[in-house]
Amino acid sequence: MAGNTFGSIFKLTTFGESHGYCVGGVLDGCPAGLKIDTEKIDQHLALRRPGQSDIVSERNEEDKIEILSGIFNGMSTGHPIAFLIKNKDQRSKDYSNLIDVYRPSHADFTYEMKYGIRDHKGGGRSSARETAVRVAAGSIASQFLDEYDIDILAWTHSIGNVTYNTTQPPAERVSVYNSKTRCPDETISNSMESHLSEIRSKGDTVGGIIKCIARNVPVGLGEPIYDKLNAELAKAMFSINAVKGFEIGSGFEASKMMGSAHNDKFISTEQKIRTETNNSGGIQGGISNGEPLLLSVAFKPISTIQKEQQTVNSKGEEIDIKIEGRHDPCVIPRAVVIVESMTALVLADHLLRNRSSKI
Repeated sequence: MAGNTFGSIFKLTTFGESHGYCVGGVLDGCPAGLKIDTEKIDQHLALRRPGQSDIVSERNEEDKIEILSGIFNGMSTGHPIAFLIKNKDQRSKDYSNLIDVYRPSHADFTYEMKYGIRDHKGGGRSSARETAVRVAAGSIASQFLDEYDIDILAWTHSIGNVTYNTTQPPAERVSVYNSKTRCPDETISNSMESHLSEIRSKGDTVGGIIKCIARNVPVGLGEPIYDKLNAELAKAMFSINAVKGFEIGSGFEASKMMGSAHNDKFISTEQKIRTETNNSGGIQGGISNGEPLLLSVAFKPISTIQKEQQTVNSKGEEIDIKIEGRHDPCVIPRAVVIVESMTALVLADHLLRNRSSKI
């Protein structure tokens, strides 16, 4: 299986399955001498882990990182950082009736057609369990970005038809992280919780949108042709399970605007050249322009629902199935930190790439 590595210099390779012994990763290219706080990594993992509240999957995983190499006395050595996260609460029997069944909108059919074999227990490599590794690596990337004062914050913009409709990013990180839904507005967050409870009681699921801002990104990140910074971010986001849409800056709204309205006027301040507006979302010509990066990521409803569905098995026979197990009614609350992590991995990689762009 190809395609398990992300990045060019700051490079992550992941391994493991949802119901195997563990998931893990090898992070290569992290500069030596970086102070790495493993407690911060565990705190980030806690934002993604199942079992953290009554609106996510009941699967109970501690999600503690175990460092195997690359860190000595709390500092990166420059060697590959290898780590794992053990799976402790697998219930493989929940999937025993799916050995030869293709679940609607899952990767079962495509995996089996491509490889001739598949792990039916929780989806194997296609499971969102793999994203725990990205969060761990993203936390290390964030600690590297701290050296450049680059700050990344994502939050829940909408769950179903309940929307946090504001153009301003959250003022405080704690307002996002303390919310079960990761929406910083308490009233709207409560409405989102009620909506999720109703959806779950019907055995169904729902999608939503996550927004993300990266502040203090320096001018010059990204390559102007195939490795545009916006293209790299889009690839990063579309690699996350259930993502169906990506926007940067004004996104699809730009298609309705005139150039005279969409163009970001340059202005000169005492410190530097800036833009008066930020319809570009911090990227022009595929290269960061020093303004905040503004991203929107749309997630579809989770494919695993508790309602009876019609499908076919590997023999082509039509059957009815009802999927058992512990599943989220919506991916959004646990995906906020994943969006942050993938953004951090892209920016860390391009910061290192940018060191060789000129004398």
